[in-house]
Amino acid sequence: MSNYKFHLEPQAVKPLKTKNILIKTKIPAPGTREILNRLEVVESRSMHGQLPIVWEKAKGHRVYDIAGNCWIDFTSTIFVANVGHSNSRVSKAIKSTLDNPLFSCYAYANKIRANYLEKLIDFAGKPFEKAFLLSAGTESTEAALKLMRMNGQKVGKKRLGIICVENNWHGRTLGAQMMSGNLNQKEWIGYQDKDIHHIPFPYPWVVNNENSVDFLMSAIENLKKKGINIENDICGFNLETFQGWGAIFYPKNFVSAISDICRRNNILLTFDEMQSGFGRTGKKFGFEHYDVVPDLICVGKGMGGGVPLSGVLGSKEIMDLPDVGNMSSTHSANPLVCAAGLAVLDEIGERDLIRETNRKEKILFDELKRIKFQYPERVSYVFGKGLIAAILFKCPNTHKPDKIFSSRVAERCMQKGLLVVHTGRESIKLGPPLVITDEALLEGINVLNDSIKEIIEIIE
Repeated sequence: MSNYKFHLEPQAVKPLKTKNILIKTKIPAPGTREILNRLEVVESRSMHGQLPIVWEKAKGHRVYDIAGNCWIDFTSTIFVANVGHSNSRVSKAIKSTLDNPLFSCYAYANKIRANYLEKLIDFAGKPFEKAFLLSAGTESTEAALKLMRMNGQKVGKKRLGIICVENNWHGRTLGAQMMSGNLNQKEWIGYQDKDIHHIPFPYPWVVNNENSVDFLMSAIENLKKKGINIENDICGFNLETFQGWGAIFYPKNFVSAISDICRRNNILLTFDEMQSGFGRTGKKFGFEHYDVVPDLICVGKGMGGGVPLSGVLGSKEIMDLPDVGNMSSTHSANPLVCAAGLAVLDEIGERDLIRETNRKEKILFDELKRIKFQYPERVSYVFGKGLIAAILFKCPNTHKPDKIFSSRVAERCMQKGLLVVHTGRESIKLGPPLVITDEALLEGINVLNDSIKEIIEIIE
């Protein structure tokens, strides 16, 4: 992670007022540090480290702080607000549940749950026939781990091995962290599951589409050298749809070869669609970019339009492996989140947001390519699809990843009316709500461009 420290004391910035941006105070706004200090006293520091803004409200593609400053949001609260912040359809659906005296009913049936699950399965299409709803993404990946291993037991695997990819991210609970690739963040576990294996990610600066299959097979051979029999010892393959920190997609041939391995060896293929689902990449789900059909998908974030909703989808055969009561959750599928989920699907369909995301993709990436061309000594790569993108920065002299520069650019964007995702790495991620206007999209990119230029001028 970058060791850059954001300014917490209000900094004098240029006032700005446009249709989408309003900066009328120092930034951070007066009073921000006091609230951050209060949280520091009573809240685990693991929740801290974001750009120093105290959110007051958010609507559509705009975020407002406690002083009434307004930003164009390129974060969607980490790709949650696909249909926009405080979406009116979602808000109306939630309010309708509040008017009915039923907030929670555990695993007892309710009509809105049936309505939502029917629509969700219809939205996902074949081969997905059933879903299990949860609250958080990490619960979803834990459930997928359980299903992959239960299926492995059913088909007679000698060991219940799972193959994952280095630097992929699947959540913060035990099984999810074991499947994730960040070694430092899972040191707390104290041991590693000997049947969870990691293969290298095919970064584009290492391989291309043509030689990516050889890269994969070399990784599989290394597993075999460790005594792992792919046919008998592996029951699941778990892929984050793209490498999260950099919005880096796999080479298509690489994923196709993984799918072939899974089919030949009775291995379940799972995609972690937490960041990529529900229209974010210009398709319903990100796996569609690879022309493969997974057995399971883990979904969440944009699924609930702002309320905690996640799930696992698969065939009847797989989803019904756990016996009655063997896979449930206290708050799973409560009326409020199901109402919100229904509203999200209605909004995606009626506003044709998947087609709109494909159209806006061209606007976004044409402009980002111009930025890369304008600053070749600072921008190493631009990655992404649909309305998820990342810019990777480098040092002009060494060409090594530049974490500090990306942090400074993120802070300067904040000072100029744009919120971006600060990864703590050499990347800045961009993921505006899918409902963002063309005008706001272009204005936000211009702010990003100006911010890069200004930080370069300060440094040099």
